[in-house]
Amino acid sequence: VQLQASGGGLVQAGGSLRLSCAASSISSHNVMGWYRQAPGKQREFVAHITDAGSTHYADSVNGRFTISGDNAGNTLYLQMNSLKPEDTARYYCYCNIMGRVYWGQGTLVTVSS
Repeated sequence: VQLQASGGGLVQAGGSLRLSCAASSISSHNVMGWYRQAPGKQREFVAHITDAGSTHYADSVNGRFTISGDNAGNTLYLQMNSLKPEDTARYYCYCNIMGRVYWGQGTLVTVSS
């Protein structure tokens, strides 16, 4: 299983970005989602989506971020709106298949004030 995240970049506060995560070599999964890690901080949960389409968000992003996936289940998206400087972090996508977790390499998001 390989996960390739993309879409990060530099954006001003209040702006938007859409992250993508392309997954290869998976036929099914239980959960896919995103974590993020800011400099000097621990990795934290952002959002996930189950194979049934249920979503869950961290309180800090609820209402601003939207997680979705394509019908084939091979690409994961994170639409990020109303970005804040505190959203600055490297964002990692992951995939949980029967309890085994696979991680992508991360994509850097920088939000300037």
